[in-house]
Amino acid sequence: MSAPLTRLPEWQALTAHRDALAGRTLADLFAADPARADRLGLEGAGLFADFSKQRVTEETLRLLLDLARARDVTGRRDAMFAGEAINVTENRAVLHVALRAPKGATILHEGENVVPAVHDVLERMADFADALREGRWRGHSGARIRNVVSIGIGGSDLGPVMAYEALRGFSRRDMVFRFVSNVDGSDLAEALHDLDPAETLFIVCSKTFTTLETLTNAHAAREWCLAALGDDTAIARHFAAVSTNESEVRKFGIEPAQMFGFWDWVGGRYSMDSAVGLSTMIAVGPENFAAMLAGFHAMDDHFRTAPPERNLPLIMGLIGVWNSNFLGAETVAVLPYAQYLSRFPAYLQQLTMESNGKGVTLSGAPVDHDTGAIFWGEPGTNGQHSFYQLLHQGTRLVPCDFIGFCEPLSARADQHDLLMANMFAQGEALAFGRSADDLRAGGTPEWLIPHRLCPGNRPSTTILAQRLDPGTLGALVALYEHCVFTQGAIWGIDSFDQWGVELGKQLATRIIDEIRLGEAGGHDPSTDALIRRYLAGKART
Repeated sequence: MSAPLTRLPEWQALTAHRDALAGRTLADLFAADPARADRLGLEGAGLFADFSKQRVTEETLRLLLDLARARDVTGRRDAMFAGEAINVTENRAVLHVALRAPKGATILHEGENVVPAVHDVLERMADFADALREGRWRGHSGARIRNVVSIGIGGSDLGPVMAYEALRGFSRRDMVFRFVSNVDGSDLAEALHDLDPAETLFIVCSKTFTTLETLTNAHAAREWCLAALGDDTAIARHFAAVSTNESEVRKFGIEPAQMFGFWDWVGGRYSMDSAVGLSTMIAVGPENFAAMLAGFHAMDDHFRTAPPERNLPLIMGLIGVWNSNFLGAETVAVLPYAQYLSRFPAYLQQLTMESNGKGVTLSGAPVDHDTGAIFWGEPGTNGQHSFYQLLHQGTRLVPCDFIGFCEPLSARADQHDLLMANMFAQGEALAFGRSADDLRAGGTPEWLIPHRLCPGNRPSTTILAQRLDPGTLGALVALYEHCVFTQGAIWGIDSFDQWGVELGKQLATRIIDEIRLGEAGGHDPSTDALIRRYLAGKART
């Protein structure tokens, strides 16, 4: 990867191809090739993706695959599965794929098969989850645990929240599950306001058990418990930890038997299928959690073995590169037509933007191209009455990922038909728009035509699955994980570190000390002035 990416002949070929396609719309592409929808659809691990409404041709895909070969994407993929330290800045392997490998599989890290250790943790998690769900594990007073509050931040929160919401239809309805991440005390207060401490279990998710926001909330939760239960020994019956720091976990009052670990080769944003998913397992049960892991593994296997031209994550990732680097798109809208996936766009924000929001290559040289699109979105149909106006008539190009399901989880099939009709209609409207001639034929006054005109030619991908069940969720998350991997490999960046989050944490640690001392100084003039204003306002409370 010594040559800058944009100087590669494969990149130059794509630039020339982009210029040759200029002026050809999606309507033109379909008119010239009515069967493109048959050829530009791919399947893998129970998911179907229609790429025919993307502004690509078969030649585009051929050139993108040439670029993938030039960047050795499959070689880097194989290095990941082999346990090589592809996270170069931290000299770590990237083995989240081992978290969902079936029992009996072999995935090596430094010569050791890590799969048995993964399944040891999964079995301990399952025993604990079953004991809670069946009422065998009880609180300090002997009361049954009916409330589970997961405390984490970043990957230790976004994954569990998203998974719980996505699989709520499979969850225990006689138990309450809540999630706390913000260091704003109101987050914890609202989560606890109607709960009984005697019936509440907290899961503290922090690998190091030193994460400032998480431990601040955990200690506040501990105080809340002790205020009601009045005995330090009660903590052992009301707290579990997802951590590797046994000494700090013990100091907090949690027994090691209720500590569930994971490994340095698991990044936080790739950890929802590790012990970080303990709350998910308690909510949906070990069997459904295992089904989710099987869905992850099915997509892993597809990514590892499918030929490049039929490889769903590879092609989807490459189309993202095309949209970002050659068509100038800066964002991606993720639009799940499933209320259960309401937190999926937020989950993808961390997965994609923390992974690929990088400005230097693996060698430390500045990139000479854009990386990491901005991901955002809301579930349909709500978004249609919010930001779709910009998608259809705005000046910015926003590629969209529509996600839908053939089978509803509710009994209202008629409503599901309406939901899916809206999803299909939006993809069609974005692609083909509404012309001035169409408006005239419909009787629109000439002066109003510019306002009602929809230019179309807005690219989208539609992902369809049979139903939103645990296996499908696992496959869907793994699909985006491997898209992120593909794009990072093309851009030549490290998708698995996150040094950009460190500076703010370090400065916050310094500033909190100054606030506690009631003084400010040593920052830039604006920050010092803000701290002084805050201290003055605080003094008035």
